[in-house]
Amino acid sequence: MEKEQKIKVGISIGDINGIGVEVILKTFADARMLDFCTPVLFGSTKIISYYKKTMQATMPINGISTASKALDKKINVVNCWQEDVKIEAGQATNTGGTYALKSLEAATAALKNGFVDVLVTAPINKETIQSDDFKFPGHTEYLEAHLEGKSLMILMTDNLRVALITGHIPISEIATAITPQLIKDKVAILHKTLVEDFSITKPKIAILGLNPHCGDHGVIGKEDDEVIAPTIAEIQNENKLVYGPFAADGFFGTATYTTYDAVLAMYHDQGLAPFKALSFGKGVNFTAGLEKIRTSPDHGTAFEIAGKNKANESSFKEALFTAIKLYKTRTENALLADNVLKVKRVRENNFR
Repeated sequence: MEKEQKIKVGISIGDINGIGVEVILKTFADARMLDFCTPVLFGSTKIISYYKKTMQATMPINGISTASKALDKKINVVNCWQEDVKIEAGQATNTGGTYALKSLEAATAALKNGFVDVLVTAPINKETIQSDDFKFPGHTEYLEAHLEGKSLMILMTDNLRVALITGHIPISEIATAITPQLIKDKVAILHKTLVEDFSITKPKIAILGLNPHCGDHGVIGKEDDEVIAPTIAEIQNENKLVYGPFAADGFFGTATYTTYDAVLAMYHDQGLAPFKALSFGKGVNFTAGLEKIRTSPDHGTAFEIAGKNKANESSFKEALFTAIKLYKTRTENALLADNVLKVKRVRENNFR
């Protein structure tokens, strides 16, 4: 019997002055993790060795020149640069941003070209990473620009999935950005990923309102009555189980979210604030809608504890396991769909 090939997990190390490398190393300090996947870190063995020393970690690493040379049962590190880099743990520096981008660029290229199967990204500092090559609000928008598909940010745990209609945009621009077409597009991506990546045959989706109390029939805003509710009705006519709009405070306060497969929030903090209050440290950020799978932990660079060996790796570990699970589910469902089409063609040919 042919041995099952391990999933290659590409890992960008994030800001070198943050907690990214620490949570990565803590995740793979348990050698059993190498039974689940083949990790391929994009960075520098010098950077990894620096943090190993500060953490007094002893796991061996395998320095390689390209992801194609990654070995199973090894913590592989692709050397994306050879020069010495000054590490200032806990500080937001331009150097930290420069090398975070080098790691992300190399990891994304490997993902796009099939040298790794999935991508898990450690946190970046969104200010210091800005450059001529990175003019994006975050990972999600960068990856959408470099991969096929339209992205949808989903924060998730085993029993809660919160997706966003608008992501990293100013509050002042949210109301005008939310159009019937945008709502339809995001619902379509969410519905597709729930079916293909989570194997939910008939997903049940809740959509939150924009204004407090969904506008109170126009008293506190007209968008819920004039844009959101009519669009939901149109989507329901497509035989999708989509409901709302729901007032966000009561929706989460009464745990109504537990009766739905996913929640679609109108803007970033409307969805992520309650999500993190309920699940911080256990959540995973999944970029749905793209040709490749990317996940990340639900926290940032945490400069305040960087370099102090205090970071908790739980969310990063969850992000890694989630990426593996999503990849397997998507692959299996694609094979099933392909087989169904083949059977259908055979049957059609037999009746001709």
